[in-house]
Amino acid sequence: MSEPVRDRGSRSLPTAQVRHGRLRRSRAWKTIFASLAASLAVVLVSTVSVGAITLAQINSNIDVVELEVLEGQEERVIPTVGEWEGGFNVLLVGIDNEPGQDDSRQRGGATLNDVNILIHVAEDQQSAVAVSIPRDLVVPIPSCPDPDGEGSSFAMSAQPINVAWSYGGLNCVVLTVEALSGLSIPYAGAISFNGVAQLSTAVGGVEVCIDGPIKDPYTGLDLPSAGTWSLEGGSALAFLRTRYGVGDGSDLGRISNQQVYLSSLMRKVQNEGVLTDFTKLYGIAQVATSSMQLSSSVASLDTMVSMAQALRKVPTENITFVQYPGRTGGTGVYAGKVQPITSAATALFERIRADERFTLEEGNTGIGSTLDPNAPTTDPTTAPEPEETQPPKNGKIVPEVEPTLEPVAPSEPAAVLPGVQGQTAADRTCSVSN
Repeated sequence: MSEPVRDRGSRSLPTAQVRHGRLRRSRAWKTIFASLAASLAVVLVSTVSVGAITLAQINSNIDVVELEVLEGQEERVIPTVGEWEGGFNVLLVGIDNEPGQDDSRQRGGATLNDVNILIHVAEDQQSAVAVSIPRDLVVPIPSCPDPDGEGSSFAMSAQPINVAWSYGGLNCVVLTVEALSGLSIPYAGAISFNGVAQLSTAVGGVEVCIDGPIKDPYTGLDLPSAGTWSLEGGSALAFLRTRYGVGDGSDLGRISNQQVYLSSLMRKVQNEGVLTDFTKLYGIAQVATSSMQLSSSVASLDTMVSMAQALRKVPTENITFVQYPGRTGGTGVYAGKVQPITSAATALFERIRADERFTLEEGNTGIGSTLDPNAPTTDPTTAPEPEETQPPKNGKIVPEVEPTLEPVAPSEPAAVLPGVQGQTAADRTCSVSN
């Protein structure tokens, strides 16, 4: 049974006249509803080990797109690749209803960018933030150049973000998120629908916790009891797609449900031997690169390896998944859509742009997830072993001289950022059944 056909884009919203050239026929890479941030991280880390053996094969799999700029703007400056210095921003996009998608005949309407995740790695490479932008968030969409170079669309003031792809492909989504976040985004990519399922299998399954039975006839998900489930292939994809089985049945609930999966995937990649298993590494790299479309700035093994070295330094407790602040239940252009909570969004991106670490309010994981009451506790720090006494010299004990140390100012704890939902990759959470 297919998911009910929803409002395909902006039928309820006033739109400006749009003109754009013929959209090029894209390849039949299908779609994704989640797992983009973690999937790209897996790809980047994996290619560090696999690259020397499979360079030509992996590079030949990648579908490349050039990111353009609007007329009158300066060309994008792509950081030099090598030993990666500083931070970077990557936008990961998943499109729905692409020709060739498994259930495309059962779904009508335009091709939409239904998943938009902006990843920011801090300048010191010790923290990262992944911002999930709800597909129905109403935002301004700038004038976007047509992918074929045959004109451009008109700028629009109030549209759900998931229509940006239809006005200019990946370029238009990047330009829209740059305007929304105030961040320059030199790297972007999309991964296919089938690729997500195959990646979950390639890593050996992903464990997720649920607080009750989840049955969603629209995605085919059927988890009959509360507890921890290992998901791969089609079941992982159904879990990531489910909307009506978790939270309040909204896309906001689905985002927090997806973050349960993403955090578990990141823990598995970093802590459970995935990076030392050649078979898994090769499978991950092959699946991911054959299922992704990447901007030319990131579509090389050298760039992936450099990013991977930076990402591997980030502890899971410093990887934060957040939702772009928004609310439902609005009126006018926001009816049936997601209305931005401007004050919370401004505070969030001010901290991201300044590389200021923050924590989230305890328990504010989102309506589709909750803290796992059975999560293992962190092992207490063991007391240091006493140092051996300095051996005697000439039969006498020589007193030790305490070294003079410069006073170290205590580091201030990260400030709590109110009004923003999410979790870290280290947080153990469960999906909330509805």
